[in-house]
Amino acid sequence: MSSKITMSSKITRALISVSDKSGLVEFGQYLAGQDVHILSTGGSAKILTDAGVPVTEVSDYTGSPEMMDGRVKTLHPKVHGGLLAVRDNADHLASMEQYDIGAIDLLVVNLYPFEETVARGADFETCIENIDIGGPAMIRSAAKNHRDVTVVVDVEDYVRVRAEMDDNDGDTTAEFRRKMAATAYARTGAYDAAISQWFAVQTNDPFPHRIAVGGTLKQHLRYGENPHQHAAFYVTGDHRPGVATAAQLQGKELSFNNLNDTDAAFELVSEFTDQPACAIIKHANPCGVATGDTLLTAYEQAFRCDSTSAFGGIVALNRTLDGASAEQITKTFTEVIIAPDADEDARAILAKKQNLRLLLTDGMPDAGSVGMTVRTVSGGILLQGRDNALTSDDLRVVTERQPTDQEMTDLMFAFIVCKHVKSNAIVYVKDGATVGIGAGQMSRIDSSRIAAWKANESGETQGLDVSPAVGSVVASDAFFPFADGLLAAADAGATAIIQPGGSMRDDEIIAAANERGLAMVMTGMRHFRH
Repeated sequence: MSSKITMSSKITRALISVSDKSGLVEFGQYLAGQDVHILSTGGSAKILTDAGVPVTEVSDYTGSPEMMDGRVKTLHPKVHGGLLAVRDNADHLASMEQYDIGAIDLLVVNLYPFEETVARGADFETCIENIDIGGPAMIRSAAKNHRDVTVVVDVEDYVRVRAEMDDNDGDTTAEFRRKMAATAYARTGAYDAAISQWFAVQTNDPFPHRIAVGGTLKQHLRYGENPHQHAAFYVTGDHRPGVATAAQLQGKELSFNNLNDTDAAFELVSEFTDQPACAIIKHANPCGVATGDTLLTAYEQAFRCDSTSAFGGIVALNRTLDGASAEQITKTFTEVIIAPDADEDARAILAKKQNLRLLLTDGMPDAGSVGMTVRTVSGGILLQGRDNALTSDDLRVVTERQPTDQEMTDLMFAFIVCKHVKSNAIVYVKDGATVGIGAGQMSRIDSSRIAAWKANESGETQGLDVSPAVGSVVASDAFFPFADGLLAAADAGATAIIQPGGSMRDDEIIAAANERGLAMVMTGMRHFRH
């Protein structure tokens, strides 16, 4: 039995067991310099010992060896008693003295890399072995007893702990410990969320009885959609290329609206893999989308669709940004450019535009991959699968006239773009480029008219004698409830239409299309986007 337990006002004992060894030696050296007795395990202990930092192995401290391939090493009363003991509770102190339990004042733990293991495509058993048990248990013990214990779960917080100890004669403040406890519980919550989501996939249960959603703060934002709204950007650990994984090479910090719009733009342009493609987004809606033989051609075609709305927009590209394209893009004020990469010429040109944000993703997302999207409502969340399809197996031409090969190519292009336009959505396309887009209207006929008007305006801007909608094709994200929307497209000069079908008046609409000599394709699949 040890001598009577006395409590110090300083941090005198720390337990360190980390998967991420970044900054470990420097932090260990600092603690040793503060006369902190360090307990540690496995690889953490070896690295510290090799660096000359005095360490006591946890197994030596507890008197119990690691067992079961390391699954059992910190699950011991001398560890959890040292973390959970309330320092001014006489019964707790008596138990510590009776069972020779030393107080642990600082816990430094980061968890087995479960999320990273899943992301690299490891097999089932490897993922299971990377589920940490002892780490979360210790974190929860320390966080519960934050009145007496400082808990650290993030490498970047080492510097904060050092500053606290320097400012408080080797201790930390109650306010600091409470904040660290909140961070700790958020980490274990996010960790368990990742595990539960993975298990749901493994058991083919996309909508289990309980769900958990977790994330890590990436960026405090100046404000949300409007200046009076607070906002921040959290990442989930999903390695899907996009705004969350991109490297920002230059420009101001991204805003809430920038992030939302940039994500919409990059997801749209990822739909096109066979040719260079460009999407220009404004307020989460495309104002121009095109493919071309070169990235420059694709950008110029997309820009022509609505050059007015493109001002201050987001430009997304599906190929490495080159100098010629960068030169053209910078002729108009652009908020963000996102692309898989950029060559040296492009980087040099964009560097002259210091406020323009350049995001490079090192890859394109798979538009057909499975996944979930989440949206909040009052008191709950809506969870749904990603819209990763285009048409059903029932794709069919329903009119007397068959579409030409070029019309069919443009129809499929238009329907892809429709997936990414707010409902009700109408999209006119000619020769692999949008020429008019109607978005977000309460009435489909209004969307059709707006798209035609946009096409007329674009033609006037370009000095054309006729609207670009003449000879175009048109896509609708959902069925036409009446023939008026179709007739508006015909009046604008469209020659072919693609739509899901399924209206009670499909026969009337097909008859109207035949009367106007239109070709019409029904996809059997709609694409609302709210």
